[in-house]
Amino acid sequence: MRSLSSELAFNKKTILLVDDEVTVLKLLEFILKKDYNLVVHNNGLEAISWMDEGNMPDLIISDLLMPYVDGIDFVRGLKSSGYYRNIPVILLSAAYSLEDLAAKLPYNFNLLIPKPFNPSKLQEHIKSLLD
Repeated sequence: MRSLSSELAFNKKTILLVDDEVTVLKLLEFILKKDYNLVVHNNGLEAISWMDEGNMPDLIISDLLMPYVDGIDFVRGLKSSGYYRNIPVILLSAAYSLEDLAAKLPYNFNLLIPKPFNPSKLQEHIKSLLD
């Protein structure tokens, strides 16, 4: 039998957080843990492995510059897949402008947010993408 708290957690949407910066992940966890189930990975390779195990997030927030599999290759793989292509993706980056990113990433993503970001605005964007 499920408890009320596990039932509430069961009904929450799941967000996959992918970033190699611990401080960014801690901030994202702090602002999102109340409203969402969070899965955290430090790079795209770990995130792909988790998804290949049959896990499907409702939304992905990913950094662009990471070791092993960077955000560009991670999103390229997601959007070229028939299985994952419709998952909304928010990209975080301190290194890319929207124009630079558009040239490097021929696949659609939902939003690019520069670092540092406004937590309230991020929450608004997430809510909008998940509704």
